[in-house]
Amino acid sequence: MKCFFSLILATCLGLEAAERPNIVFIFSDDHALNSISAYGGPLKEVAPTPRLDQLAEQGAIFTRSYCGNSICGPSRAAILTGKHCHINGYVDNQNSTFDGTQTTFPKLLQKVGYQTAIVGKWHLVTDPTGFDYWEVLPGQGAYYNPDMKRMDGSTKRYEGYCTDVVTDLAIDWLDNQRDADKPFVLMCQHKAPHRNWAPAPRHLTLFDDLEIPEPATLFDDYANRSKTLKKQAMSIAKDMTWTHDMKFKGENLFPDHFVGNKWGSNYERMNDEQKKAWDAAYEPKNQKFIEDMKAGKLDDKAVTRWKYQRYIKDYLRCIRAVDENVGRLVDHLDKTGLSKNTIVIYSSDQGFYLGEHGWYDKRWMFEESLQMPFIVRWPDVIKPGSRSDTMIQNIDYAPTFLELAGAPIPEAVQGRSLVPVLKASGAEPEDWREAIYYYYSGEQTHKVAKHDGVRSDRYKLMWFPNTKEWNLFDLEKDPQEMKSVADDPEYAEVLQKMKGLYDGLRAKYRVSDATVPAHRLDQKWWKQRHSAKKKAAQGEHDLVFIGDSITQGWEGAGKEVWDEFYGDRKALNLGFSGDRTEHVLWRLMNGEFAEVDPKLIVMMIGTNNTGHRQDPPEVTADGIKMILELLRDRKPDAKVLLLGVFPRDEQPDGEKRKINVGINELISKMADGEHIHYLDISDEFLGEDGVMPKEMMPDFLHPKQKGYRVWAEAMEPKITELLGK
Repeated sequence: MKCFFSLILATCLGLEAAERPNIVFIFSDDHALNSISAYGGPLKEVAPTPRLDQLAEQGAIFTRSYCGNSICGPSRAAILTGKHCHINGYVDNQNSTFDGTQTTFPKLLQKVGYQTAIVGKWHLVTDPTGFDYWEVLPGQGAYYNPDMKRMDGSTKRYEGYCTDVVTDLAIDWLDNQRDADKPFVLMCQHKAPHRNWAPAPRHLTLFDDLEIPEPATLFDDYANRSKTLKKQAMSIAKDMTWTHDMKFKGENLFPDHFVGNKWGSNYERMNDEQKKAWDAAYEPKNQKFIEDMKAGKLDDKAVTRWKYQRYIKDYLRCIRAVDENVGRLVDHLDKTGLSKNTIVIYSSDQGFYLGEHGWYDKRWMFEESLQMPFIVRWPDVIKPGSRSDTMIQNIDYAPTFLELAGAPIPEAVQGRSLVPVLKASGAEPEDWREAIYYYYSGEQTHKVAKHDGVRSDRYKLMWFPNTKEWNLFDLEKDPQEMKSVADDPEYAEVLQKMKGLYDGLRAKYRVSDATVPAHRLDQKWWKQRHSAKKKAAQGEHDLVFIGDSITQGWEGAGKEVWDEFYGDRKALNLGFSGDRTEHVLWRLMNGEFAEVDPKLIVMMIGTNNTGHRQDPPEVTADGIKMILELLRDRKPDAKVLLLGVFPRDEQPDGEKRKINVGINELISKMADGEHIHYLDISDEFLGEDGVMPKEMMPDFLHPKQKGYRVWAEAMEPKITELLGK
């Protein structure tokens, strides 16, 4: 592998400069297409974005750009890896952490001689990896006088407005910190316009003289679609907070209309001058609203309309600063001559609801949050003013950057390079995708139900597993997605075709119960064991066991045997009772494997996939394969001893026994004899007639002490061979 990358590096360094462009990737948070005037949305006339429009005029704008999971962290992880969230492990913002040991495009660009830098919002819990320089906001960051976490572990507070500060840092890196002899990728990532939409001081009264048009669906009643829509907690009418969102001070005076003071408003971070400007802008309007409420002048709809105006104006004020700073960074590239060989891309982690369906926030697969802006300028390559309907997704960014840099694109990457599309000024290649896949895990924030689906050029199909509902939308006839036609006989043929696309893309992207990482943090013992194992894994270990209750049993019925065989071998037990393949994936992606660097990994998992759900052998085998791929990616120098799943059921013709045999037939082919070795010791637990003796496994699943000795003795020659001792 090292020789391969040396060859690639030598080849890349020999390319002409024009073939190795710099990449400036400007990325915002929650930027709705309807607030970018280049997209021609309803706010085009009242809130134009001239600098983004100019960027589009100089290059191309993509009208069918989508995320794979409309939440900040998962979208960012998809961009870094080129993989859907269930493959890269960052499936939600509640319990996921980004496993920085995995392969990402910045790491691969470094290998071919690129400098990599990121400034601004990161929001992936762990520190950035694969970057020569980084300075990022802790968590969500703050709009005013933001703190920035730095590579040396320190934190520095910058006076000013966050969008301006991030751009300052990006320009400083370009001017003073990069190696001018190397190509580079700079990721300039803004917090704005993320909630709580705190505008820059210079924009606090922008739009005060305007009434922003309301979306037609502001008072959506959620009829004719999934029953889950009514249960969400992201509505302007019911879920806006008194201080954080609406910028009031003091006690919540109208609890029937506003949620209590969950968070501050940035006010506590401001200096005196900033506070003075803030108070002058908000307090007169706040007091007028309070007076009108006390006088009974506002009914429920009028309050919602007032909240919409407060929300949308603050949101658009934040956008104005983003637009200005996009222009400032692009102007700097032009002024310094970097533009000639620099690709500039503007995007955002997902879209956002600007009152459509009565909502703010994202998460749903409806168009407003599914869509991502994508504007790109590539001088002398993309025809200025191009407009593309090619269907792209955020998993495409990583392979695009890799191809631009002349770096190899790993086989595991699920996206497609956009370079052919860009070189054709947005024209769609003949073999391009027919649809995109979307997955949302159903985290508790905002109570948006778990769902996934597919979107083609005209139709969208969504599946809600908790309520067993299909929703189908004809986007040509119903662009606002107000009525599902899944039960309409006229759409029966369309429904079947879309279900076929759904099944096909789930198979292509390896989406199943066995492969989507899942935790069991709601079980106290499991949570405590996970925490303990993360700490234990920070030590030095030559040998690591991964599995379920059978592996955990080395700490119980098998303890004496463990001490005898592995006590002096620096061994770590990562077995968890009741775990299936998806639980192992989650644990390994969330801290249990980040610090450990074993020589040998012994893995046996899958019997609970059989016992709990009776997953087909090929489904469980794919979950096992995904774990193996994770291990190879994170710990390429470690060897893996993959064990056949132990037999279960007393008799050879037991249904679960047969499923496990089927699993073993499939996973035995995953061994390569070099990195992955396969060993099936099933026969050691069975009599000559294939019947399982009770003294070996009384419940026909879990070994007793005798069973653990049989296991250890059967493995010992292979472990000695692979460990070298």
